[in-house]
Amino acid sequence: MDLQGRGVWFYPDGLTSDETVEFAKRLEEMGYSALWLPDAGGRDPFALAARLLDHTEGLVVATGVANVYARDPLAMKSAQLTLAEQSGGRFILGIGISHRLLVEDVRGHVYGKPVSSMRAYLARMAQAQYVAVPPADEPPTVLAALGPKMLELARDEADGAHPYMVTPEHTKTARGILGPDKLLCTEQKVVLEPDRTKALEIARATAAIAMGLTLPNYQNNLIRLGFDTSDFDNGVSDRVIDAVVAMGDAQTLETRIEAHHAAGANHVCVHPIHPEGLSKPHWPTLEALAPNR
Repeated sequence: MDLQGRGVWFYPDGLTSDETVEFAKRLEEMGYSALWLPDAGGRDPFALAARLLDHTEGLVVATGVANVYARDPLAMKSAQLTLAEQSGGRFILGIGISHRLLVEDVRGHVYGKPVSSMRAYLARMAQAQYVAVPPADEPPTVLAALGPKMLELARDEADGAHPYMVTPEHTKTARGILGPDKLLCTEQKVVLEPDRTKALEIARATAAIAMGLTLPNYQNNLIRLGFDTSDFDNGVSDRVIDAVVAMGDAQTLETRIEAHHAAGANHVCVHPIHPEGLSKPHWPTLEALAPNR
C-alpha cells in the first residue's frame, strides 16, 4: 500500500456509531487519506473499522494501535485479512506491545519483554492458518515502534512503523533505521490556538497527554531524544509538551506536519486536540489542515 499525505488519528468514543460514520465520510470528502482508530477500552476497533469501511469509498482505516495482549495471533490475523478482503485493500493493521500498567493492571496478563514478545507474536501470526477467501493483496502490518530495536523489528518483520507521541527528530531516526521503502506513519498531536499560554493549558489538560507521558515507554523514548528525567519530576515540563504537541495557528501546525514529512514520514496522522477537552472532532482544526481546503 502506498499510503501518502496525511490522515487523522482520533478517539471516536464520544460519538455514536452513526456519528462516527458521518465523521469518516466527512474526513474522506476533506481529502484525508486514512483514519486511525485506537484500541483503548472503548469500541472494538475492528468492529468499528468494518462499519466505517463499508460506508466509505476510498478512505483507509487503520488501527493505531491494536493491543497484542487483547487478541491471540490467529484472531488478529483473521480480523486483518477479513477487513482487507471486505474493503478491497483499505485496511492497515497497526499493532503494539502496549505498556505494563495497561497489560497487567487493566487486563490481568503478564507483560513480557517488548521486543522479544512482539517478535514471537509476529512469528505466530505468520504461521496462523486462515481458511477464508484471502484479500487480493497482503495487507500491511505496522508496529508501534519507538526505540531502535523495535524499529529494526518493524523493518525486518513488518511493513513499517506507526510511532506515537514523537518529534520530527524521532521521525528522522526512524527513517534511518527503517530504510527507504518501509511505511512510516507518524502521529502528531495539534492544538489550534495562537495564544501559547492557552495552548499549553489545553494540551496539558488532555487525558491522552497526561496519562501517556507518565508511561515509561514514552518517557524513555523522549529521554533517548535528549530530554531529561527532570522534565518529568513535577508533572511534565513545557518543553516536553512543546515537543510532542504542535501548538499555534494553522501555519505553525502545518510547519510541524511538514517537518515530519521532510524527516522521512510517508504519512502523518493528525491528532486534533479539542480545546474544550471534548471527545468530539474539532472541525476548525480539521478544516484548517485538510488536504482539500
